Amino acid sequence: MSGPEGPIRALPSAEVPPVSAVLFDFSGTLFQMASYADRIRAALGTPVGEERMARLLDGLEAGLSDPEVVAAQPARDVSPEAHRHAFTTWYASVPELAPVAGRLYEQLRSPDHWVPYADTGAVLGRLTGAGIPLGVVSDVGWDLRATFARHGLDHHFGAWVHSYEHRTEKPDPHLFHLACRALGVAPARTLMVGDHPAKDGGAAGAGLRSYVLPAGAAPGGVRGLDAVLRLVGSRA
Repeated sequence: MSGPEGPIRALPSAEVPPVSAVLFDFSGTLFQMASYADRIRAALGTPVGEERMARLLDGLEAGLSDPEVVAAQPARDVSPEAHRHAFTTWYASVPELAPVAGRLYEQLRSPDHWVPYADTGAVLGRLTGAGIPLGVVSDVGWDLRATFARHGLDHHFGAWVHSYEHRTEKPDPHLFHLACRALGVAPARTLMVGDHPAKDGGAAGAGLRSYVLPAGAAPGGVRGLDAVLRLVGSRA
């Protein structure tokens, strides 16, 4: 139990258990979508010049503050219907993209439009090779296993926790605890890795340890996942 200044009875460092399992977020952590420019060209099916593309991307940025778009975002990951509504409402806030909003959303669900970060496969391989159980805990509106399988990465994971299947979102402790139980590892021995301070960092409130990656990595770039190997320690 903690008081205003910290734990009332702090654990000696020798009693802090080592990390025995790792949970990962999906988007922005292990994978990133192909660029919006590429997706828009594919959805429209016609050449798009730089000036027009800049206008469309400006429209998407402006749409993030559109009242109708904002209203569609809360609890978007608790069901497939809410997820689709949230994203298609945003895409359709740009008049030129409204006719292809459904097509843009299907890209989101398509394994072919997701790109693993450059260090994803190597880090997962190191962890798996060291015998560390891995799981995915993601706020999402569809099953992610096909995307991981498309890139030959699904075999690394023994737990899959999708928010929409449980009608709740991170940082609800229920999601983290489900993954820990599936892996057979106590929360205190589990590390959650993600890119959202409130959602993924919120795993600490469920008794896990958490590591939040900085934002801004480019699709297909190096994500800095080697830090996870250091946090796991000598086992990896």
